[in-house]
Amino acid sequence: MTSTSPRTPPAPAAGPAPPDARWEIGEAARTVAVGLCAAVLIQTVAFQPFTIPSASMEPGLVVGDYLVVSKFAYGWSRASLPFNPSLPAGRLFERLPRRGDVVVFRRPANPREIWIKRVIGLPGDRVEVAGGTVRVNGQPLPQRVIGPGIDLDAPERPVLRVEERQPDGQTYVTFDAGTVLAGDDRPAQIVPAGQLFVMGDHRDNSLDSRWAGDVGVGLLPVTNLVGRAEFVVASWKPGAALYKPWTWFNLRPGRLAQRIR
Repeated sequence: MTSTSPRTPPAPAAGPAPPDARWEIGEAARTVAVGLCAAVLIQTVAFQPFTIPSASMEPGLVVGDYLVVSKFAYGWSRASLPFNPSLPAGRLFERLPRRGDVVVFRRPANPREIWIKRVIGLPGDRVEVAGGTVRVNGQPLPQRVIGPGIDLDAPERPVLRVEERQPDGQTYVTFDAGTVLAGDDRPAQIVPAGQLFVMGDHRDNSLDSRWAGDVGVGLLPVTNLVGRAEFVVASWKPGAALYKPWTWFNLRPGRLAQRIR
């Protein structure tokens, strides 16, 4: 009788090899890189968020407002890019702002600083301030006193809420802290080509085109524009910060999704 030895069972079919750890790390890095590139592209070409750091645009915009700026409203320049790289001056697809637009820009004296003001004068305009009234091309911007306001930067300082109207009918509210104050009277000047005259809505608490560039803004080159302020997403009360999670919901009621006028 012959004996047969037990047959060796067939080896199981090889399954897919486990992914290599280096490949997984590479894929994760690529995903992060694509996400960062997309975020930079969106912020460079379309929209970018900003926060309001000062009270110069009260009462319409207050410290703690988180707003969105349209980057394509006036075309693109090096000011539109992160870190303001050394590129040729000028704007691609340039469009001038309208009088009354609220614009975000790089301060000419220090392009690392991002400021926000309202456009009052366009190239060729003759702008002057007399007794707190702004005159453009000899015509005063009509004003109407609404009533007392609250200056969040200095609550003890009395201010009046004053509605100002542009020739095209656009209206917005400014603050007036009194008469015979610095900035209430400025001689007439012609806005040169390629530049803008800008002012803060808090007329007695704003360093703007009424002041020389080493103090305020001076005349603003169009190429320094970052974009047009469109709307307030939300507003945080003083003391809120990203590194303080317990303050993340310390919001101001009534300032959600507010269109900027």
